Amino acid sequence: MEKINTQNKVLADSKVIPLSIKDLTIGYGERVVAGDISLDVHAGEFLALVGSNGSGKSTLLKTICGELAPLGGTIQISGRALRQWSRPELARYLAVMLTARPATELLTCRDIVETGRLPFTGRLGILSEDDHAQVDEAMAIAHVSELAENDFMHISDGQRQRVLLARAIAQEPKLLVLDEPTAYLDMKYQLDLLKILRRLAKSRGVAIVASLHEVELALKAADSVMCIKDGDVFLHGAPEEVLTTSNVSSLYGLEDGSFNATFGNVELGRPEGQPHTFVIAGGGTGATIFRRLAREGVPFFTGVLHQGDVDAVLAADLAACCVVERAFEPISEASLAQARELLAQCDTLVCCVSDFATLNSANAKLLDFASESGITIQMALGNQAKLPFDRYAATSRP
Repeated sequence: MEKINTQNKVLADSKVIPLSIKDLTIGYGERVVAGDISLDVHAGEFLALVGSNGSGKSTLLKTICGELAPLGGTIQISGRALRQWSRPELARYLAVMLTARPATELLTCRDIVETGRLPFTGRLGILSEDDHAQVDEAMAIAHVSELAENDFMHISDGQRQRVLLARAIAQEPKLLVLDEPTAYLDMKYQLDLLKILRRLAKSRGVAIVASLHEVELALKAADSVMCIKDGDVFLHGAPEEVLTTSNVSSLYGLEDGSFNATFGNVELGRPEGQPHTFVIAGGGTGATIFRRLAREGVPFFTGVLHQGDVDAVLAADLAACCVVERAFEPISEASLAQARELLAQCDTLVCCVSDFATLNSANAKLLDFASESGITIQMALGNQAKLPFDRYAATSRP
């Protein structure tokens, strides 16, 4: 009978929404930072907050965890109004990892992680055997076990970030709030941290709310994304629906560059000016050359590429014009003629393709046209420019 009751309690708890916000207005004193915020974060969900600096992401997180009083609206934690939670109660349900670093003296990393168990100890703060086991597990999950005896103030910023994550994990939270958790971390540890958060969400049912500056990480790791712009919720939904190229450009006011939603990358944008370079590519062979030309400020044409080809996707951001053929169709005479017309305006052809397959075989005719027209041909096989090419010698127009 007891087992059945326990199972029923688990089922009941899983239906409780860890965080529910309705018509929330946030700010400092009488200064409103953002308003009309409504959201639900369910157990096992990872919500990412994105937006430019000063948009209100950190203010929202501080309001959720009770550091700031809401200026309007409601916040419910596990079905109860935030104001109804005592600080000790809240500490056993909600863990927080904000950007501020604790200033410590002679505390080891393990000492810091152990503070995550204080909500569960008596007044003397003496850790039990179970508390120590939770600390060990949290440090292992955050991959900081080897730092246990190191002075917290004498490790790198990235290592401190992971130690603070271990402290949050040691609290066994049902709701985890993080402000820029990937700050100070290199690429390896950014991915490592996000994988840890994903595992916490799915294996323990932790509801996670985190602000992220890296839109590409939000796109790849979050279950849902809320964009905050100019004090309002700009967009809220699934990452692939929200973080599109046009939405991100509008969110951050991108003018000289662009966000490529397919790759999850920010691109410098197409160089200005009249192109004198044409690139034959396909299947990702042109990506490095496209970006090299963009870095050097060299405008270029490219084609004929097929719809959906990774080079065609990138060319949409970087090329002055890209001739595109329908997916899985041989290159038509019309597309070839359009590419030839663009090539005729150029004095250099860069070819990134070593073999022309059936669908792009017509592109070989562009090489013939360049050779006959005295256009310089440079082979860029394996992303290396000016490699020798047996059939076509590099020649210049007279």
